[in-house]
Amino acid sequence: MLKTLSNLVKLVRHPSPEVGRTPHVVVHAENKWRLLRFSAPSGRPPSRRLPLLLVPSMINRWYVLDLLPGKSLVEWLAEKGWDVYVVDWGTPGPEDRHLTFDDVVGRYLGRALRRTCEKSDSPAAHVLGYCMGGTLATIHAAAFPDRVASLTTLAAPVAFGDDGILATWTRSPAFDPDALVDAHGNVPWPLLQASFLMLRPTLTPSKLAFLADKLVTGRGFDEAFLDSFLAKEKWANDNVDLPGEVFRTWIRALYREDQLVRGTFRLLGRPARLEDVTMPLHVLSFEHDYIVPKESAAPLAERAGSRDITHTHLPGGHVAAVVSESAKDRLWPKLESWWVTHDRALRAVSAAE
Repeated sequence: MLKTLSNLVKLVRHPSPEVGRTPHVVVHAENKWRLLRFSAPSGRPPSRRLPLLLVPSMINRWYVLDLLPGKSLVEWLAEKGWDVYVVDWGTPGPEDRHLTFDDVVGRYLGRALRRTCEKSDSPAAHVLGYCMGGTLATIHAAAFPDRVASLTTLAAPVAFGDDGILATWTRSPAFDPDALVDAHGNVPWPLLQASFLMLRPTLTPSKLAFLADKLVTGRGFDEAFLDSFLAKEKWANDNVDLPGEVFRTWIRALYREDQLVRGTFRLLGRPARLEDVTMPLHVLSFEHDYIVPKESAAPLAERAGSRDITHTHLPGGHVAAVVSESAKDRLWPKLESWWVTHDRALRAVSAAE
């Protein structure tokens, strides 16, 4: 009992962990979004020719890619010598309710790519999109491929006609996205978060049970555990409103009409078909991903027009696979190995030209 009380006091008194600690500078800022460029904590300069541009979801904070020292994909890549950039979508205000899908995916993401290439003095960049960010990156790469040297999608939905819970909900006649946007402007983050929590109603109780077990037994209940647990919870509860017009397109064109699979989606007037993704492509899906199941992510590998396609299916869930203890040994090396191989090939082609 005394041990449990002592551990409870440690939990209550433990400061909120500081996230996003890898050194970085803002190289572009526009409206609410920013482009961040990262440096290795050791001061090691970049050694690769082509930079990496990481595109996170618009409804979650970017620092899931830079959670804590030792649990940061960004930090790990920077220490490996990569020139790493991350899009921070920021927090939309009421004035952003009319921001369109074309504005975000066509213009903003296009400028992020251009600035990445300019700052790194490179003709193109390797692009990674995580979750919704992977869908956005895929659409941009299909319509505007010039600066995309390769595309990696990490737990990213491209097919929306499955029988998953999210797809079923959004197709329900009782769900009226127009009424929601007309009433709120931007879609409130608590509503979005509640939707994902309803996908796994037992998630919060299971976290509490896990924490209670740690408190009582004391096994592994130390500073590192508290930092990791609280950092993940901080990110999970630090969500972002979604601009109303972006939400309309996301629901209408993708979830309800499945336009990517049907080949009818357009970005800034250009076709954005999966068959138009012709650069080297790496698609990653996860066995226990209840948000983006394999059936939603894998069709990109099946339908893309690229002659160089890798589909990697790994154990793990939508978030845990990226930030868990095993990510450094399982996921991150697979990403880096693929980029190393393709970076060399792209440099050889460039030198031949």
